[in-house]
Amino acid sequence: MKILLTNDDGIYSKGIYAAYQELSKIAEVVVVAPIMEQSAVGHSITISDPLRIYEVSRKDKFFGYGVKGTPADCIKLAFYDILTTKPDIVVSGINHGANLASNVIYSGTVSAATEAALQGVKSFAISMASIDYTNFAAAAEFAREFSELFYKMDVNHNVVFNVNVPPLGKDEIKGWRYTVQGKSKYLDTFEKRVDPRGNTYFWLTGEKIEVNPGEYCDDYWISKGYISVTPLKYDLTDYELFNKLSERNEK
Repeated sequence: MKILLTNDDGIYSKGIYAAYQELSKIAEVVVVAPIMEQSAVGHSITISDPLRIYEVSRKDKFFGYGVKGTPADCIKLAFYDILTTKPDIVVSGINHGANLASNVIYSGTVSAATEAALQGVKSFAISMASIDYTNFAAAAEFAREFSELFYKMDVNHNVVFNVNVPPLGKDEIKGWRYTVQGKSKYLDTFEKRVDPRGNTYFWLTGEKIEVNPGEYCDDYWISKGYISVTPLKYDLTDYELFNKLSERNEK
């Protein structure tokens, strides 16, 4: 099995290294990830600046390729220039911080997996559902276990799995569940500040608004100590509305 590993936290992050160590036990792993953190860039691609690739070492050994670009750029470049053949699976993560509910819209981690699916390769994103918890051992182990299962699964390539792991030790995690995308949102606020030169700038802050998640939602199962695995599709068409509107086309 050949796995392409990427993320949005950057190639020097702790999460991607933990994933690499576990995934290397079962597969040939090629790392292509942003050279710098690219959190919340969504599915953006670079079109006005040159993309540069750097060979990166960690712990005195070659680790992978750092790209001066976005997570989606990394997938495109990996398929176009770095890899000689497409991988069997693309894994994006381990992201530091949850990608639940509406967060998937903004997530560079999820978008990297989505770009892989657009390229016809099975993919999943995996995140630690906390920005404070720094032990990635359980998440990395699940990434390995799920990769083995995913490799054998008969799924459409336009489906992306979004995995979130609760900030718990391996023995504390109760299991995992297939879930749906939650409804929680964020109340955006902007803190207004003034820099030393007297120029005004704004810093995005905000708080999460819990919307009754329901027993099938990713938020719900994470709160119960389970890993959530949510199948996502990049086709955003509202087919129910389309079917109603298409009747007008026939008149």
